[in-house]
Amino acid sequence: MGPAERIRSTTSARLPGDSGVACGRAIGVPPAALGRLRRAWMNPERIVPVTHLRPPIGLALVRDTEILGAEPYFHDLIAGIEEVTLPQGHPVLLRVLPSRADEDRLYRSWTDTRAVAAVLLVDIQEDDPRPALSVELGLPAVVVGPPVTENLMTVWTDDDAAMRLAAEYLIGQGHREILHVGGPTHIRHSSSRRDTFAQTCAEAEVVARLATGDYSRASGEAATVAALREHPDITAAVYDSDLMALGGLDAAATVGRGVPESLAVIAWDDSTQAQLSTPPLSAIARDTRAVGRLIGRAVLDVIAGEPAAVRHAADAALRVRRSSDRDRPVT
Repeated sequence: MGPAERIRSTTSARLPGDSGVACGRAIGVPPAALGRLRRAWMNPERIVPVTHLRPPIGLALVRDTEILGAEPYFHDLIAGIEEVTLPQGHPVLLRVLPSRADEDRLYRSWTDTRAVAAVLLVDIQEDDPRPALSVELGLPAVVVGPPVTENLMTVWTDDDAAMRLAAEYLIGQGHREILHVGGPTHIRHSSSRRDTFAQTCAEAEVVARLATGDYSRASGEAATVAALREHPDITAAVYDSDLMALGGLDAAATVGRGVPESLAVIAWDDSTQAQLSTPPLSAIARDTRAVGRLIGRAVLDVIAGEPAAVRHAADAALRVRRSSDRDRPVT
């Protein structure tokens, strides 16, 4: 491969024996979602010069593929990772799987075939077996989430501080009963956000209402409709994803609640969808590509044999827009 040749993304990169379409099918992404992924990843900003290909960085996600295709977080994260790893010849190999058992089998297969240079462990759970498994297999790994072991490199974002920021803002606005619609509670960052939200509300003697979704827009809508009907005094809601927050807007319309007049809404993370919604969504914002670049540097260090360490990503910020502040512009 000549020095001027360029690779755009792992979904289009042709690994030995694969075509772009075959690679897309292999990771289990349906055509509609794959199209959204390709449009997000195959843009001029992501073209990185590569002199040669080395084994990829493995990323396995147990996710509904339609949700993955719609949410921008992993698109931006992978873009940031590859800004660092692609110039060194390591693309990101994404696999979307139906279960944790399939994920474990994949790690064993990758180890046996030496298919990847390292793996990224995301959506860390309580008593997660994957860090220990990677150590047992001798599979280089980076934990993307709260520190769970001293044996693996870790890249961590302080979700607790960001949740306190959102809850304290709403409390400061005078809200006395607030809803949190979180992700699956077995995922560490979801349960941590939920606990921090409840604690922050309790300290301020504010009523915390808790609901759970699966990061999809439909789950955000269903959880919000149910909560608002059961607890009509709720006047604000925080969501663990931008898609669930968009579902919250749908729910407000369904039950006849104006946003922000009778329901303030905050999303997590910020996105183009959040910015272009009606009304624009207030959101917890972090530079996801910058987090990806930090992960990329960490995984290259792991491949190079550097010792394990915990690396902290920059703190998130709250971007206030119309959905939580009626004095903000509508657009």
